[in-house]
Amino acid sequence: MSAHKNIYIGMLGCGVVGSQVAALLEKNNAELSTRAGAKLILKKIAVRDIKAAREGINQSLFTTDAQSVIDDSEIDIIIEVMGGIDPARELILAAIKNGKSVITANKALLALHGADLFTAADNKGVDLYYEAAVAGAIPIIRPMRESLVGDQITRVMGIVNGTTNYILTKMDEEGRAFADVLKEAQSLGYAEADPTADVEGIDAASKAAIIAGLAFHSRVSVDDVYREGISSITADDVAVAKTMNHVIKLLAIAELTSDDRISVRVHPTLIPRSHPLAAVRNAFNAVFVEAKSAGQLMFYGPGAGGAPTASAILGDVVAVARHRVSDSVGPRESDYADRAIAPIGDTKTQFLIRLNVADKPGVLAAIAQVFAKEGVSIQTVRQSGRGNDAELIVVSHGATEEALSSTVSALSKMDIVTKVESVLRVLGSQS
Repeated sequence: MSAHKNIYIGMLGCGVVGSQVAALLEKNNAELSTRAGAKLILKKIAVRDIKAAREGINQSLFTTDAQSVIDDSEIDIIIEVMGGIDPARELILAAIKNGKSVITANKALLALHGADLFTAADNKGVDLYYEAAVAGAIPIIRPMRESLVGDQITRVMGIVNGTTNYILTKMDEEGRAFADVLKEAQSLGYAEADPTADVEGIDAASKAAIIAGLAFHSRVSVDDVYREGISSITADDVAVAKTMNHVIKLLAIAELTSDDRISVRVHPTLIPRSHPLAAVRNAFNAVFVEAKSAGQLMFYGPGAGGAPTASAILGDVVAVARHRVSDSVGPRESDYADRAIAPIGDTKTQFLIRLNVADKPGVLAAIAQVFAKEGVSIQTVRQSGRGNDAELIVVSHGATEEALSSTVSALSKMDIVTKVESVLRVLGSQS
């Protein structure tokens, strides 16, 4: 360990994650300092309420003046775990301006204002690290930024939200309705009182933007991400998936199109049970990477929680501290490719369309004509009677979202179609 250098750390926020960071930094300080090459000293923690109970953390570290942490000339590294957009953005930019390296777990901020933050860090010559912003303890940012930098990533798919994965797992394994499992998830602490950010895919979309930008060396904002949540998924949808030996997961997908654009989206997807992502249960996360030379890789583990997320943050702390000791910086933002974002209408995948139709001769032929007219090829059709009506389940070959939208619109206007019950993407050989 260097005898001439201490690394002083300031922290913004001390909630579930921040408390774990502070506790682990104290508990494992000797080991972490040895790895970093300098003594790691947590000097100040900015919080809203200085009187709140935070067991095991030195009360003298706390201040309600966040700016004083940013302006402390002795502090080398700022850890931002306060969350939200403002004032986190202004504080991080001020910290960078003051020559401090920054570690953040703030995926919403990075997905919305990452370009400004990375530019500021590059111009100042400091680190901006964010391993904890995607998939908690799972090491995915560093492998994509460093280990796979000599390869060409073609697609990244992730289950990156534990709340939705827990809900969909229980719906699949126990046959329960969405609303019922959501209440259970809230009672267990897996879902917030207001679960909108999770169940509507907002959280996953932020992570998808970060992953896409990193994988394809281009700047991607959360505004570029097409998003659908899981609140409309029914027990019938899950049951149909089961009959096909598939499971429904909320996937964040970022991939290169055939014309070298980026398709980035979040939506429920039917996955074959033979696929590794299908086995990711409950609140766990996984990220599946496809690269030209490395092939298929999967990173799996707890995607949230105080200790797992703190693990990722402390990994960044050691890495950044090493850079401060050696007067260097880590990998910069890589946005040289500047690829365009493909509109969702141009994205090609397979679809499952479930409809209620009149149970009479000629219906199937009429339905098939609509698909043919819109240029969507049918892979399989399954029909089951329901009194005077029948349920028709159609799985397409690969087709664009634009063609699908036109097909569904045309189907819904047919007299023989009672209702288009659901439309789901299918992860298959042509997706």
